[in-house]
Amino acid sequence: YDLKERGELRGNTAVVTVMSNLGFFRYCESVGIDVASTKVGDRYVLEEMLKNDFVIGGEQSGHIIMRQFATTGDGQLSALHLLSMARRLGWKLSRVGALMQRYPQVLANVRADADAKAKYAADEGIAKLIDDTNKALDRDGRVLVRPSGTEPLIRVMVEAGTEQQAQAVTQALVQHVENLQKSSEK
Repeated sequence: YDLKERGELRGNTAVVTVMSNLGFFRYCESVGIDVASTKVGDRYVLEEMLKNDFVIGGEQSGHIIMRQFATTGDGQLSALHLLSMARRLGWKLSRVGALMQRYPQVLANVRADADAKAKYAADEGIAKLIDDTNKALDRDGRVLVRPSGTEPLIRVMVEAGTEQQAQAVTQALVQHVENLQKSSEK
C-alpha cells in the first residue's frame, strides 16, 4: 500500500506464493494492487520479480524481498521499512496489522510415495472434490492441494470463513488423499 501511494510499486504488483493467506489477496484487491502468485519458495518469488521488474514480494513465512535493496528476504530490513512507514503515516503498528483480515488457514501433510503422488495428479475424484469445494467456499475460502517438491508428502491447505469450516474441509480432503496412498500400497 505504502509503495503504491508513493508511486514506487512497479507494475502495481506484489509477488507472493500460492500459500499466502487469502486475506492478503483480498486486501490487495481492495486497494487496487495486482498480485502475482508463484510456486512455493522465495526463489520463485524472486524469479517473477526479476522477470517483470517488480519491487516487492515474499512468502507467508516472512521472507520479504525488497528488490531495490536486496535479492533475499531480510527480516531486519523489512522491520525497518514497516516502522518507517508507520511513523511516516502516523499509524500505530496495531493499525497496520488490522488492515488485512487473516482467514483461518489449516495445513495438513499426508504421507505419499511417488505412486500416490502420480495417482493424485491423475485422480478425477480429488480434482472434482477440490473444484466443488472451491465453488462452495466461493470468495470466503479456498483449497490448495499439491504434492511436495521436496518430501514424500501431499500438502493440503484450506482457508475458510471459520476455523471449524476449514478443519472440516481439510479432514475430507485428507481422507481422500490418504485413500490414494492406501490404494498405491496394494
